[in-house]
Amino acid sequence: MERMGTSIATTSTGPVHFLNIEYFFRLIYTAVFHLSPGPAGSFDYGVLLSNVWVFVTGVAYVACLGLLAVLAYTTIYMNQLKEEEHHLYDTLEPKDAENITEHSRWAHIQALVESPNENDWRQAIIEADIMLDDILTMRGFTGESVGEKLKQANPQSFRTLEDAWEAHKVRNDIAHRGSSFRLTGQIAYRTIGRYLNVFEEFHLI
Repeated sequence: MERMGTSIATTSTGPVHFLNIEYFFRLIYTAVFHLSPGPAGSFDYGVLLSNVWVFVTGVAYVACLGLLAVLAYTTIYMNQLKEEEHHLYDTLEPKDAENITEHSRWAHIQALVESPNENDWRQAIIEADIMLDDILTMRGFTGESVGEKLKQANPQSFRTLEDAWEAHKVRNDIAHRGSSFRLTGQIAYRTIGRYLNVFEEFHLI
């Protein structure tokens, strides 16, 4: 028993490594930098910090080189992608852009006239007349209204002038007579067909 007590006492008075913080720092330092502690077990924190700084700086350089490589690859890839899709983002010529716009407007008018609703037919004719006004203005006709512009037209150079007049008259009936003007599906389709003849003559659609 005595011997056992002495053993226990001796053990308890020895260095307790698991509570010695400096001991752990020394182990980490030695493992990372493969260096030995200073004389008499001293620990040179200046050297440790210097080596840590060198280590961190090296890691930072490697990380920066990696990021630069990723940036270079991304830039090259984006430029290649841009070249491949260049045709999708080309600026349209004004004439082409105008044709696309007019086709879109005409598609909307066609959708309205194909509706079973009379109010949609009225709207289709009104919007078609606005397109007629626009094309007359582009052709150099002047005036406050479509009627005034049509009066300046020459039937020899405006083959569908009669169609334009007849379609515009229906538009005026809708605008001035309101609900008292009975617009049938037959009249609506025929009127839109007249506008179509005009637009096709001037290659609007």
